[in-house]
Amino acid sequence: MPGGSRPRTARVAACRPRPVTEAPLLIPDAMAAHLDDLLTDTGVIEVIEAELARRPGPSGLPVRTVLLGLLLAIYYTGSAQLADAWRLMAFSLSPATRRRHQIPDIDPDDRHAQHALSRRFYRAFDKITTGLDVVRVDRRRRLTAAEADLYATAWDDDEPEHQCKRDLLQDIVTRLVLTPVRRARGRGYLAHYGGDVGIDATAIPTWARPPRLRRSTGQPLASIEITAGWHHSAGDGPPTFGYSATLATAARTRDVIGAHPQLALGLVIDTPHRRVGSAAITALDAITSLGLPTGTLAVDRAYTDQTADHFARPARGRGYRLALDYKAEQRGLQGSVHGALLVDGTLACPLMPAPLLHATTGLDDAAVRAPDDELTALIHARQPYFLKVKQISDAEGRLRLQCPAAGTAPSVNCPRFNQARAAARGPRTRVDLTDDGSGPRTPPPSPPSCCRRPAATTGVCRRSAPSRPSPCTRATSATRTSSARTCPT
Repeated sequence: MPGGSRPRTARVAACRPRPVTEAPLLIPDAMAAHLDDLLTDTGVIEVIEAELARRPGPSGLPVRTVLLGLLLAIYYTGSAQLADAWRLMAFSLSPATRRRHQIPDIDPDDRHAQHALSRRFYRAFDKITTGLDVVRVDRRRRLTAAEADLYATAWDDDEPEHQCKRDLLQDIVTRLVLTPVRRARGRGYLAHYGGDVGIDATAIPTWARPPRLRRSTGQPLASIEITAGWHHSAGDGPPTFGYSATLATAARTRDVIGAHPQLALGLVIDTPHRRVGSAAITALDAITSLGLPTGTLAVDRAYTDQTADHFARPARGRGYRLALDYKAEQRGLQGSVHGALLVDGTLACPLMPAPLLHATTGLDDAAVRAPDDELTALIHARQPYFLKVKQISDAEGRLRLQCPAAGTAPSVNCPRFNQARAAARGPRTRVDLTDDGSGPRTPPPSPPSCCRRPAATTGVCRRSAPSRPSPCTRATSATRTSSARTCPT
């Protein structure tokens, strides 16, 4: 570190209060009961027990005991290590709470009793993980790369049994994430939530070592975690070997009335850089089950580069407006639909002035994320030229957009629109007295279809429910109708 300073996490850890004695931590019964009730509300205990009911052998410690120990470890130590979970369950709970969870009283000085109880706790956790594993793998040794690839295909194939196990794992994760959200909503904490969501993928490192070559023979050896991989972040830091966690959080804009907690609304864990778009859609499906409003979905460039069928269309079909981050070569004019120009992800009038059209063309990230006064004025000047929504998506996912010069509150004065409206009232006979008929007659160029019709229909995709506009969208609409501008001819 520059100047010999320690990382911020190390400084914070050094400032944490330390116990004045070596006595074990005593957890209040109220906290243990609170986390136990949270587990009951999730319903994951019944789901896991139903999956393990078909397995032979002794029952061992209950599933609730192991999961409660992990929750206590996360709350009190900040990590989900199995050793901390067993230590808290064995030495930090009251005798009544231990008996309720079938933890016997042991002598702290009896190492044999401690070892026996810890082995029971570890075997109970191993029973849960092996019962929920998509495919059983011997994780006590390194498999060859060819052997690991055969097992890893179970996480991608279409076999019904494997698909059922993958859906079961995702259902357990979704239950654990959404239960606190449902509680917060029931207490009114999300009363001012406008439906804006931010999705990003973060690295989850694993203790397992990455693949390597056998020293004696040079044979490729896989990692113990056969589905782990290298997670490359957007920064310049080194990659992380582990998994990618796609997190959906409740975003908050500056112009909303009221505040709400920025809770995690969805979580999908997968191999890094695989199924990036579908993982985000899975997280959005979890939010749909809560019945929350839909607003703006903000993502980074990893989702901008996804194909439309993998991310953009399904996200819009669920009622979200996308806020994408573009690379320098993607900014500015991006294409056209029905003659309308696609400018930084928004359809605009084809007669938008060139200085506004190319205001962000070729700009780097620093210039766009911290714009100066000139660039800010150009970006705001684009607003009147954007096509307006005339009708939200129908059952087939078609969205009707309107020319900015049309409607009861036009934001621009367009000669093309006036000509098209005059032509709709009926043709007029015009005689050019200066034409002697000697030269060729060249018909005037036909305007694009978006200028010849009062509204254009674009196919978004099938959506489940119409989205309601957020305060940001309403403010933008008001800005568009506040002043009218004239399109150049």
